[in-house]
Amino acid sequence: MLEIGFGMGEATAHIAALKPEINFLCCEVHEPGVGALLKRIGEQQLSNIRICAHDAVEVLDHMLLPGLLAGVHVFFPDPWHKKRHNKRRLIQPPLVRKLADRLAPGGYLHCATDWQPYAEQMLEVLSQEPLLRNTAAAYAPKPDYRPLTKFENRGLKLGHGVWDLVFERV
Repeated sequence: MLEIGFGMGEATAHIAALKPEINFLCCEVHEPGVGALLKRIGEQQLSNIRICAHDAVEVLDHMLLPGLLAGVHVFFPDPWHKKRHNKRRLIQPPLVRKLADRLAPGGYLHCATDWQPYAEQMLEVLSQEPLLRNTAAAYAPKPDYRPLTKFENRGLKLGHGVWDLVFERV
């Protein structure tokens, strides 16, 4: 399982504790987040998390073989609200192609956001990837394993919706 951008690691630690039989490779470049997850790993005695304090695109390009991953989580990536910055959004066709290629058949890509325009872009980009199939008609119900995150709570308090997208590798 690959997690991209785990923030402060709260959701990562929660999911890893729920699924001790699954190994998690977690990529994050924000050093305070790496430290926070390391603390959680120690406090909760989690043995199924490995942290890669490195850019996820480079990890995909140089460290992960095609068909290796059972799943990928990308929860609440920066939505880059301003139109002129939308090109900086993480979920773009080139990255989605790499993710789909690294997923094993039947593996899944789970994205979540609290920013509706980004949810719409994610749905469009993921739907255009021929190696992926949507598991829902459009947006998926929040899977039981994903806890409410700090960003999700903030978005809900601001009146935003939350959109989960779960696509499967064909």
